[in-house]
Amino acid sequence: MDTDKHKTRRPSARSPRNQDDAQAPEAMAAAPRSVDGLRELMVSIGRGETNLSLGGKAHSVLAKLLEQPEEVAVRTITDLATALGVNASTLTRLTTKLGYTGFADFQGVFRDSLAERHRHFYTHQAERLVAGKEPRAQSAEANHTSPEVEVVAQLAHESIANVDTFLARLSPADLREAAALLAAAPRVRVHGLRQFSALASFLCYGLGMIRADVALLDAQGLGVAEGLAQLQPGDVVVVTSVAPYTRSVAEAAVAAANAGMTVIAITDTLASPLVPPARHTFLIPHESSFFSNSMGAYLIFCEGLLNLVATHLGKQSLQALARRERLITALGIETD
Repeated sequence: MDTDKHKTRRPSARSPRNQDDAQAPEAMAAAPRSVDGLRELMVSIGRGETNLSLGGKAHSVLAKLLEQPEEVAVRTITDLATALGVNASTLTRLTTKLGYTGFADFQGVFRDSLAERHRHFYTHQAERLVAGKEPRAQSAEANHTSPEVEVVAQLAHESIANVDTFLARLSPADLREAAALLAAAPRVRVHGLRQFSALASFLCYGLGMIRADVALLDAQGLGVAEGLAQLQPGDVVVVTSVAPYTRSVAEAAVAAANAGMTVIAITDTLASPLVPPARHTFLIPHESSFFSNSMGAYLIFCEGLLNLVATHLGKQSLQALARRERLITALGIETD
C-alpha cells in the first residue's frame, strides 16, 4: 500500500516543476554547509553520482558562483543575477533545488566560510606552505633547480598571476579620476596598519616626492580622530587593508567619508568593508603560498598609480623632484 501511495506521487515527465519539487526534500537533507562541500556536490552532480540533477544552465551558474565566493557572501541576489546574466528567480530555484530554504540560507554558507577563513587565515596559509614541501621538491628535481629556488619561483609566478588578474579588471575611469584627485586635493592622507602599514608608507613616500601636504593619517601616533580633524571636505584619504581586515582601518574609512573627505580604497574583493565608503576602489588579489598576504601585486599597482599622478601633475611634479634633489645634495644624504 505504501508502494502504491508512492506511485501516485510520482511526477509525470510533462511536469518538470513538480519533478524539481519532488527532489527538493531529498536534496535538502544533504544541503552542504560549507563552500567546499558545495564544490564536492557540484562534482558529484556532474558525474551523475547523486540523485540530484541540474540542467546545464543551472550547473554553469553554480560553477560561476563557486568561482567568486567572496562576492556571493556580500552581494545581493539582484546584483549577482545581473552579473551572471540570469533572473533572480533562477538563483532562488537553484538554491532551493540544492536543498536550501532560499537564497539567504545558501548565501549564509558563503558568509560562514568567509568568516572562518578570516579567523584562521595565517595558519591556513602556513599549512599550505608546509603541505607543498614535497611537490616543490619534485618540481625542483624536474626543473634541475633546488627546493629553495622553487619556493621563490613559486611566489614569483603567483605574484604574476595576481598582477594579471587585477590588470584585467582595472577601470580606466577609476584610475584617471583617482590620479586626478591625488594630484589636486589640498591634502592627502594615507592609512594602513599591520602589514599594510608598509604599503601605506610606500604610497605616502612616493606621493610626497611629487606633491606637498601628504602624510600618513596617524603619522605622529596621536590617533586617527586627530588626523581626520586636520582635514576638510575635498581632501583625500587613501585606505588599504585586505582579508583578514583591520577593523580600525575600515572604521576610519567610514568616518572620513562621513566627514566629507574623498576615500580611495586599495583592497582585495567586493566583500571588503573598505568598499562601501570609497568613491574609487581598486581590487588587487593576494592569492599565494606566502604565509601572510602577498604584497607583490599591491606594490606594482601603487607604482602605476604614482606614475599616473606624476603625469597628471606634469611640470609641478618635475619641480618637486628637482627641489628634492637639491636638498639631498645640500645635506649630503646620498653617497657617490
